[in-house]
Amino acid sequence: MTAKEPETNEHFGYEIIRDYVLSDILGKHENDVLYWAGKSLARKFPLFSLDEAGDFFEQAGFGELVTEKTGKDETVFVLRPFKLDNRCFKLEAGFLAQQQQKIGGFLTEAYDEVLPKKKLVRITLKTDLREQI
Repeated sequence: MTAKEPETNEHFGYEIIRDYVLSDILGKHENDVLYWAGKSLARKFPLFSLDEAGDFFEQAGFGELVTEKTGKDETVFVLRPFKLDNRCFKLEAGFLAQQQQKIGGFLTEAYDEVLPKKKLVRITLKTDLREQI
């Protein structure tokens, strides 16, 4: 007779911190702080191309990220996170905005839209081609 190993969720610790600890600490400022934290994270883990973002998101436990469309001043990503319910995705949006801004050299902001029925998040990067960084 052998003891059954407890089932573990490899993302459980991350989920506790992300969904409970941070939201309790940050309160009503959660969205703003996580967006800027994402930008700071991008500075610490710079990418050479946004094509690398999908691999980074997988390794960081953010989920599966794919490019939906790319235009002159707009890029749209689809994120399939490991967990969607009751989560803010400003960290991921800020990370992508900062990476695009660094790579492209123009001011870039990101907007996230949670689509619960499709179980995904759409992150749109808007680049202001008049504001060179």
